[in-house]
Amino acid sequence: MNGSCIIIGGGIGGLFTGAFLSKNGVKVTVLEKNSIIGGGLQCFTRKGKTFETGMHVAGGFGPNGSLNKICRYLGISHKLKLQEVPSECSDEIYYRSSNELFKIASGRQQFTERLIQYFPHEAKGITAYVDELFRLTEEVPLFSLHEDSPLLENKHSDNFLISADSLIDKFVQDKKLREILAYLNPLYGGVKGHTPAYIHAILNVLYINGATRFIGGGQQLANALCEIITDNGGVVKSNSPVVKIEIEDKAVQYVQIETGEKYIADNYVSAIHPLAMVNIASNGAFRKSFVHRLNVIPNSTSAFSVYIDLKPNSFEYIDHTCYYMENFGLMWEQERQANQSIPNSFMYMTPPDENQGQYANRLLIHCLMSFEMVKKWENTASGKRGTSYEEWKFLMANYLIDKLSTLYPHLRDCISDVYSSSPLTIRDFYNTKNGAIFGFRKDCENLLISRLPVYTKISNLFLTGQNVILHGICGVPLTAINTSEAILGKNAIINAIQRQNENC
Repeated sequence: MNGSCIIIGGGIGGLFTGAFLSKNGVKVTVLEKNSIIGGGLQCFTRKGKTFETGMHVAGGFGPNGSLNKICRYLGISHKLKLQEVPSECSDEIYYRSSNELFKIASGRQQFTERLIQYFPHEAKGITAYVDELFRLTEEVPLFSLHEDSPLLENKHSDNFLISADSLIDKFVQDKKLREILAYLNPLYGGVKGHTPAYIHAILNVLYINGATRFIGGGQQLANALCEIITDNGGVVKSNSPVVKIEIEDKAVQYVQIETGEKYIADNYVSAIHPLAMVNIASNGAFRKSFVHRLNVIPNSTSAFSVYIDLKPNSFEYIDHTCYYMENFGLMWEQERQANQSIPNSFMYMTPPDENQGQYANRLLIHCLMSFEMVKKWENTASGKRGTSYEEWKFLMANYLIDKLSTLYPHLRDCISDVYSSSPLTIRDFYNTKNGAIFGFRKDCENLLISRLPVYTKISNLFLTGQNVILHGICGVPLTAINTSEAILGKNAIINAIQRQNENC
């Protein structure tokens, strides 16, 4: 064995890091506070139906995608049940005020040609914009699983660090087109004037190259990663919240879980929110300046979700993601709108089942929401938030259902049961400040403060997860590679993936 490692947090970042290390001979112990592992991959079951809490659609599982190569390297590709989203319509955007519908295609050429069909007068700008998106991803070698160096260590192009909206405005003039090119904002919390262009480029290229859905939920990926760890002699323990990280002489001595058990290893990885990590570390272990920095970095917004159990053979299955916008002009306003009591935009989808037929079994509605909307209940616990909270959730869920019913008048007749989650749910289950769904908000105005390295000032403590380099189902595994290589050696995993890919 190549030493031992304890990972705090069994979400996507912790599990991918644990899988990489286990595959390379490290004895891994993952300690997860919840009863279910997986973080954003975890699912819940009600009346025999499984509902995903996050990671409903993923990019990177295509033949040349980074997630596909990572899963092949880990040996779990055959365990995943995936459904490709049709390329002719991978997403659609509906504007109620003007009754306009835009269908987004995938595949670089088809994506470009479809946009030109809608906006022929912007053909030159659209082509140049798409070319620039792909070129910007080349400035992040890790995105293509090539040997990487820390961001900003190399010289970047002028477009790399400007804001995403500024990048779009450089290439197109049509206001409607500018908005449509930002339609993926809800997937990464895009903020006008702040979200870096390279973040926008990475997420868009992932989906332009083709999207994939999990058949039956993303929990299968979490379970597959868990099996790698346990098959290689490791342990994944749920219901084991770490309550103390004992640090002396700039090194972790042990971690302690709620039951009092202590765990000792050569190295430790924190896969939880950095502020949550600091709160359980020994007093004075981290400099006040570092703690202050963590507190002032803006967090991304949170979300409200409605999970609908559909009656059999009542609501037709939709094989792509749909975006509902009340009016034009809201695409860059969604984070600000998240503070308002009435959402004016949301996304919805029907997750696929095995042998998916004409009709869907479940329907999900998801909208961005500020933590301020639930702040009055912030000191309550799950299941004990009181009648006023339940009434508020009921009203919010029904408001979104009413909005969607304007497109599907028969929707109410299709509903068997309705469940919902709020920013408080996300805060408590994901252990993130104010229920931030995308971790720390990356800011082109001050990128260094919002982007943490995988290393800490504690010699044997490393960071992973969506708060570090990139978020999302593709970004977090890439970050996990960086974290694992901090322990195994620079480019140890990248080179192994490349060798395997060359032999395929």
